[in-house]
Amino acid sequence: MRKDARNRLDVFSRRELLRLGAGAAGLAALGALDSISPERAQAQSGTFDWKRFKGEKIEVSLVKNDRSNILQKHEKEFEELTGIKVGSEQIPEQQHRQKQIIEFTSGWTSFDVTFVAWHVQKRLFGKAKWMEDLRGYLKDPTITAPDYDWNDFPKASIDFATQSDGRVDTLPLNIDYWILYWNKELFQAKGVSFPKTLDEMLEAARRLHDPANRVYGFVARGLKNANTPVWTGFLLGWDVDSVDDKSQLHTDGPEAVAAAELYKKLLKDYAPPGVSGFNWNECQTLFMQGNAAMWYDGIGFAPPLEDRTKSRVVGKVGYGMTPAGPKRQHSGVSGTGIGVSAFTNKKGPAYFYCQWATNKLNQLRILETGAGAPCRDSAYRDPRGMANLKVPKEWAEALVECGKIGRPLLPVIIPVTEFRDVFGVALTNMIAGADPATELKKATTQFRPILEKSEKG
Repeated sequence: MRKDARNRLDVFSRRELLRLGAGAAGLAALGALDSISPERAQAQSGTFDWKRFKGEKIEVSLVKNDRSNILQKHEKEFEELTGIKVGSEQIPEQQHRQKQIIEFTSGWTSFDVTFVAWHVQKRLFGKAKWMEDLRGYLKDPTITAPDYDWNDFPKASIDFATQSDGRVDTLPLNIDYWILYWNKELFQAKGVSFPKTLDEMLEAARRLHDPANRVYGFVARGLKNANTPVWTGFLLGWDVDSVDDKSQLHTDGPEAVAAAELYKKLLKDYAPPGVSGFNWNECQTLFMQGNAAMWYDGIGFAPPLEDRTKSRVVGKVGYGMTPAGPKRQHSGVSGTGIGVSAFTNKKGPAYFYCQWATNKLNQLRILETGAGAPCRDSAYRDPRGMANLKVPKEWAEALVECGKIGRPLLPVIIPVTEFRDVFGVALTNMIAGADPATELKKATTQFRPILEKSEKG
């Protein structure tokens, strides 16, 4: 990927957020911002009316996570504001994606609004034009609230939400950075410092691994498909993207093999038995119980780790950036948008929901609960976000620092699911002892015609 493309993912730089030196003090120093409630829109403009679609009902399909919890918790707020009834459900990630594909390809969707995982679904959904183009809506003052403030979203979020032909088919909801969670108590007991490099991370895993006492040095996703971002995240440390912006594969070269060897060593030698069946949920559970010294995954998992009713590691968790590789330090970036199904006949009410879901107040709620990294700049300028933070300030500081080194975690290609499937099998085989170079060569040979066909289609 070209340097200028990578730099677009420096999410906060254009608003000079990161130049303040990061950290909680830097965030608070950005000054107060009035997170305008949606109700004020009517008073500001006679042309926009939140009650325009009163009496309608919409269905919303959400991925099961803490951000969806926030939207469902405050759903009544939207219903009272608009008079629109909402039926919503949360579906686990993989099942949600399967449901979307089945319904979109049928030409009918049971939902009017849905999440879109930019890092997995963007190009596929864009090519098929399954989501409504929202550019006209955003420009129309009778359908977009005057306080919605599209310019509050940084360029990285807007780029993620925009297809190559210029269509804006989702509104930005969340940007997710991959970090290293670490158990401070376990580190302190063995006199181990937080690793600054991938080599140091491997050594820390070796020193902290104590299976006799049910403590494992490292945990990450081992389940095929789910595990691929772990490897591609490591690969960024060699300053290499798995697929570049010219659709050239870099998946079996020396850098890719070195990253895979690191993956194999960590999960084969220093992870718990059965890790090849672990997705994020199993990793989270193990870490919450105090049985893992380090966990590598997205930044949005802090709330359950700091929940005294569920977690044994409250107050013991460290939130650190992905350690540097031999050539670069990057935090892998993924993201989520929310949009309107192109097949719904309730596009107006559905768009109202998307506006509400991504307004300044809900973005602030994502930040202060630690449910993820909201896309809006204003969330990071509102002192209430820090004052009401439900997770340690160290988490927010890590989030801001990750913004400086963000780089796409997965290739922006149409067959990204097939990419994850093919290389995910290879990675799972490595946990069982297979040779990384052999597995990557085989997977690359298998995937290349799939990628080439998608580019020609």
